[in-house]
Amino acid sequence: MTIRNISFCNFCFRLPRISVTVAFLSISIVAFSFVVADEPKSGKEWKVIENSLGMKMVMIPAGEFMMGSDETPESLAKTYANYSTDRFELADEKPSHRVRITRPFYFGQHEVTVEQFRKYLEESKTNPESERDGTGGYGFDPQRQPGGDAFAGRDPKYSWKDPGFKQTDKDPVTNVTWNDAIALCKWLSDKEGKKYRLPTEAEWEYACRAGTTTRYSSGDDPQTLLRVANTFDEDTQKNWQKHPAWKPYALQGHDKYGFTSPVGMFAPNAFGLYDMHGNVWEWCSDYHADDYYTKSPVDDPQGPDSGDVRIRRGGSWHTWSFYARSSFRNWNTETTRYTLVGMRLVQEVDANP
Repeated sequence: MTIRNISFCNFCFRLPRISVTVAFLSISIVAFSFVVADEPKSGKEWKVIENSLGMKMVMIPAGEFMMGSDETPESLAKTYANYSTDRFELADEKPSHRVRITRPFYFGQHEVTVEQFRKYLEESKTNPESERDGTGGYGFDPQRQPGGDAFAGRDPKYSWKDPGFKQTDKDPVTNVTWNDAIALCKWLSDKEGKKYRLPTEAEWEYACRAGTTTRYSSGDDPQTLLRVANTFDEDTQKNWQKHPAWKPYALQGHDKYGFTSPVGMFAPNAFGLYDMHGNVWEWCSDYHADDYYTKSPVDDPQGPDSGDVRIRRGGSWHTWSFYARSSFRNWNTETTRYTLVGMRLVQEVDANP
């Protein structure tokens, strides 16, 4: 349920933005098959490679899509009736605009796991930023409930190794900063002679949508997230009994996980990607700007040239369904580390394989 804000408050409000609309003369329709989440494609239809850390990377084809959302507050209010209407003033998602991804790329089929991050640290003989600066990370602490922030930190006792709840090696790593993600990309690039990086925000949304135009890759209904995502549902709510005000925002059903889930436990999207909605927020390479969509280029937008915060996308295990939509934009500073934030990497396709 984390709201797009650089603070760590789990119940803070977004300030209204000034909406800007742009008229397009034409709209290209993406030629993708729409596949519902409970009828995923066969894995044989996806080109998958595996790198030295055991990350499986799926080939994402070049293509076009409509990025962002022009949904009105009135339309959103019909579905998300429990939310205050000021949360629907989402000017930074507007206008919906045509984007062309001109080059295919490999994208992590899963979020980077605890096991993969540990192997990277061991082989590179480095430490993550939360250990280098001595301030630690954030973690789940039920003793802090109720309160404005239900998580404890920064505290050296919390880190990627311990977010305050039990994880398996196959769970997504958390408490990693944007700088940690960049360091991992550089190390992998040097080791393998390939180009690793974070996805651009446009690549991320293109890969998340996988040909769909709905709020989620699974459809418009938030309840469909139970098939494809680990987000805030009745299982999560059990751990937040001292926050009864949050209960109406929980999906009505069970995804079987109260915290992070091992990667790949839900249905993939039509590109063969798992957990694009929920589990952990994923860092993107871009700076954030509220008005970027009004001037974004059609081909391979890279985000603003400068800024104070970096984009993260997709929502987490603790995210209300409204904020897990494909178009929702969130951000944090490059040094932010949190128990809801992880990463997924891009490997560029060789020009001359």
